[in-house]
Amino acid sequence: MHVLVVHNRYASAQPSGENRVVDQEVALLREAGHRVEVFERRSDDISARSLAGKAAIPLLVPWNPSVRRELADRLRADRPDVVHVHNVFPLLSPAVLAGCADAAVPAVATLHNYTQVCPPGTLRRDGRPCTECVGSSVPLPAVRHGCYRGSRLATVPLAVSLSVNRRRWWSGVERFFCISAAQREVLVRAGLPAERLAVKHNFVPEPGARRTGGGAHLLYLGRLAEAKGLRLLMAAWDTLAAEGGVGVPLVVAGAGPLEREVAAWAAGRDDVRYVGLYDAAECRQAVARSVAVVAPSMWLETFGLVVVEAMAAGVPAVAAGHGAFAELVEEGVTGLLHRPGDTASLASCLRRVTADPARNREMGEAARRRYERDFSPAVGLERLVDGYRAALADRSGGGVGPPPVVDDNAGSRRGHPRGRDGDSR
Repeated sequence: MHVLVVHNRYASAQPSGENRVVDQEVALLREAGHRVEVFERRSDDISARSLAGKAAIPLLVPWNPSVRRELADRLRADRPDVVHVHNVFPLLSPAVLAGCADAAVPAVATLHNYTQVCPPGTLRRDGRPCTECVGSSVPLPAVRHGCYRGSRLATVPLAVSLSVNRRRWWSGVERFFCISAAQREVLVRAGLPAERLAVKHNFVPEPGARRTGGGAHLLYLGRLAEAKGLRLLMAAWDTLAAEGGVGVPLVVAGAGPLEREVAAWAAGRDDVRYVGLYDAAECRQAVARSVAVVAPSMWLETFGLVVVEAMAAGVPAVAAGHGAFAELVEEGVTGLLHRPGDTASLASCLRRVTADPARNREMGEAARRRYERDFSPAVGLERLVDGYRAALADRSGGGVGPPPVVDDNAGSRRGHPRGRDGDSR
């Protein structure tokens, strides 16, 4: 197939799972012999703009007319079979959909977050789940609360874009890929048409490093932010330390707004190591040497790359029992699920995952089998190409009903400690 991938790359100062997913999908398709080109903008380029250019960016968030013209010209010249849209904020805008329509090229889009129903895309405000804008055609609450970066002014362009482009998204995209069944369920409840939402989990490349022993540490790998559960993890770890610890140290790798706080907390301790940002090879090695990876996120994650990366390395996970984690982690089989936001529950899971090496090894082996079945490159390629072909069939009128929902682990959710969406309601 001939595919054009459209993506606004996030700033490189912070690791971006979305950038990584896009790059991996492009490489996967090319390795399989498909012709793939990229139409992109980079948020890193904003810093080089003039003061006037920077000031104009909020005006382009809802609509960038030059992008529409440029993309349409590119599509008319290259004639790809399909356009795959990822992130369009802040430099591309939904004008890319008009460019696709102008050139009569069908588009699919991956929904990496909740921006279709929530301006900042997190369904979270002031440290708590929030659905105040869900179902509203004009998301004024987000502006009133300054949900994006704590700023009303910064939230306005996102709110305007969501409001004025709602119909364009649903008329201009043949098929949406949700990256988890949990995300799809939230969006369907919010009123989005179920027949246009297919589930296509992200895949993870073979890591090249697998766990061979019992592991040397517990690992947190990701953005250092409160929404990711860092303060919860620190509180749970302090509880365990006061009880004598769990026999292995906690390694914290990443960067973000809580970096100084985490570094100060870890300073002078033998049971905690803060290592800053790891490169890709260091990440793979750190995961492969883990007793378990810890993903205590406070918000409803739409996926969970670090959990699947752990699976690929034969390592179990301890994760919050809501959002996508509840379908990725099978309680007691491939890892453990703690009650979201509950310090005691997280501490208990960390204690359990380290207390029985034989059981831990069994969970790691089960995690690896789940990876091979559901998240390997071969599976990812098949689902991606099938999604493109289904979108083309829909476009030509050859569709055969609503898209499939891939939810291979529905049964495992019944035993996790909170409801499917944790404390979101």
